[in-house]
Amino acid sequence: MARQSPDPRAVIAGLLGDERLLAACAERDMGAVFRLLNTRGVSTRRIAAAVDITQGRLYDYMNGKSRVEKLALFEQIADAFHLPGHLLGLARRSWEPAPAGADHQRTDHPPDGDDLAAMDHFRSADRQTGGGRLYGAVVRHLSDQVAPRLVDISTGQQVFATAAALTELAGWMAHDSGHDDRAAHHFARALPLARTSGDLPLAANVAASSSHLALQTGDAAAAVGWARTGLELAAQGPQIPALTARLHTMQARALAVAAQRTPAARALDAAHGDLEAVPATHHPWLSPFDAAALASESALIYRDLKRYDEALAHAEQAITLREAGRARSLALSRITLVDIHVRRGDLDAAVNVGHDLLSTSPTLGSVRVVQQLDELRRLLEPHRGYAPVRQYLARFDDARRTRMLLLADLIPPPPGGTTA
Repeated sequence: MARQSPDPRAVIAGLLGDERLLAACAERDMGAVFRLLNTRGVSTRRIAAAVDITQGRLYDYMNGKSRVEKLALFEQIADAFHLPGHLLGLARRSWEPAPAGADHQRTDHPPDGDDLAAMDHFRSADRQTGGGRLYGAVVRHLSDQVAPRLVDISTGQQVFATAAALTELAGWMAHDSGHDDRAAHHFARALPLARTSGDLPLAANVAASSSHLALQTGDAAAAVGWARTGLELAAQGPQIPALTARLHTMQARALAVAAQRTPAARALDAAHGDLEAVPATHHPWLSPFDAAALASESALIYRDLKRYDEALAHAEQAITLREAGRARSLALSRITLVDIHVRRGDLDAAVNVGHDLLSTSPTLGSVRVVQQLDELRRLLEPHRGYAPVRQYLARFDDARRTRMLLLADLIPPPPGGTTA
C-alpha cells in the first residue's frame, strides 16, 4: 500500500525555524519552498492541488524556469500551507492568531533604539564611503539581526518597519554598487514590509526609491507611475512635507526626461512649495530630503528641460549647501555642474570644475560615481581639439586607472583589460 502524502501544513509548521525555509521566503522563492515540501514527502500532485496550479507549472517553479510573481498566488500559497504572511511580505492572514494585546497596539510605536542606531551608522558610512563596501554588511545585519524577529509575533509591527527601512537601504547600496537588478529586488521586498507595518510614509518613501531606480534604468513611464503611487500613499498618512517634496521631485525628473515640460515644471514647483512648508514632521526611518538634495535634483530637471542657466544656478547651489562629509553627493553634484557647463558651451568652466572633481577620494566605493564619470568623459570627448580639454582628459584617464585599481574588488575590469 502506497504511503500517504503528509499534510503540507504540518510539514511547514515543522520548518518554521528552518533557515532554508526562512531564506526561501525572504527571497520570495516559491520554487525552493515547493522543493522543501517535496523532499519532506509531500507529493507534487498534492502541492499543485493545494495552490490550484498544474503540475507542469509547479515543475517550472521547482526547476527555476519561472518564479511566482503575482500577489494573489503568494496569498494563495500562504493560506494553503499556513505560511505566516509576514514571511512573504504579506499582511497577517485571517487564520493567524492575533498577537497578545493586539487591540491596543499602535503602528506608530517608536522604533527600537538599537535599530535606529544601526540605520544611522549605515547611512553615515554610506554617504562618506559609498554603498559598494557596505552592501554585504547591511544584508548580513538584516539576515542575522532582523529576520529572526519577523517570525516572533510578540515583537509587534514595528519590526516590519525596521526590516522595510533596512531593506530599502540595501537596495540603494546595491544601486550604488552597479547592481540595479538587486536594487529592484530589495525595493520590491521593502514595499510589502512597509505596508505590513502600517507605516504609510515609509511605504511612500520606498515608492520614491523605486521611481528613482526606474528613471536610472531608462523607464520614465514607470518612474512617473511610482511617484504617483508614492504620493497616493503619502496622502493617506501623516503629512511629511520633505517626503512629498521628494516624490514631486521624482515625478518632475521623470516628466522632464519624457519632455513633458509644463507638467515637469508644475511638479517641481510643488516640490519647492512642499519643502518650504512648516513645521517639518520628523520620521525616524526616512532619510532627509533637504534643500541641497532639492537643488541637486532641480539642476538635473532644468538640464533635461534645456533651461541651462537655471540648471547652472541650482547645480552651484547644491555644491554650496552640501556639507563636506557627503563625499558621494558632492562628487555627483560636481559631475552635474561639469555636464551643464559643457552643454552651455563654457569649456573653461567645465575643465576648472572637472579638476576639482578628480580630487574626489579615489577609494569612494560608488560604482554609480564611476559610471557617471565615464559618461562625463564621453560628453567631453568631442571637444578634445581644445587644448585645456585635451589636457584634462589625459589627467582624467590617469586618475581613472588609479581609481579602477583601488576599486578592483568592486569593479572588475571588462574582458581585455580596463578602458579609458
